[in-house]
Amino acid sequence: MDLEINPHYPLIVTVAALVVYFISILLVGRARSKYKVDPPATTGPEAFNRSFRQQQNMMEQLILFLPAMWVYAWYNSPEWAAGIGTVWVLARLAYSFAYIASAPKRFIPFIISVAATLVLLVGGIMGAVQSLMN
Repeated sequence: MDLEINPHYPLIVTVAALVVYFISILLVGRARSKYKVDPPATTGPEAFNRSFRQQQNMMEQLILFLPAMWVYAWYNSPEWAAGIGTVWVLARLAYSFAYIASAPKRFIPFIISVAATLVLLVGGIMGAVQSLMN
């Protein structure tokens, strides 16, 4: 088994995911200022709550997405991992802005990002199992 991969594309997607997460943090900061919700408070007007939840959900999803993408890249294809990861990044960006605008609008980007994560996770697991069997 060839254990060397070209990490450039997954690295770019990792940085893009972190940038999107940073944007979600900035959106919460802006909402804190706009709705006068001082730290450490985590609740306020509904518009603030939506902004805060999009950031928290992004953090929750990021913890699963990043390792899944790297396992997929390692055992399958870094190019495919990066492509699927790009879908996830774009969906999460859309999710953040949709959720802030109106909670029900977040559904489609949420489903797309979860599907991308599942493809990476299942594909990574299958690749790892196949590697162990060879």
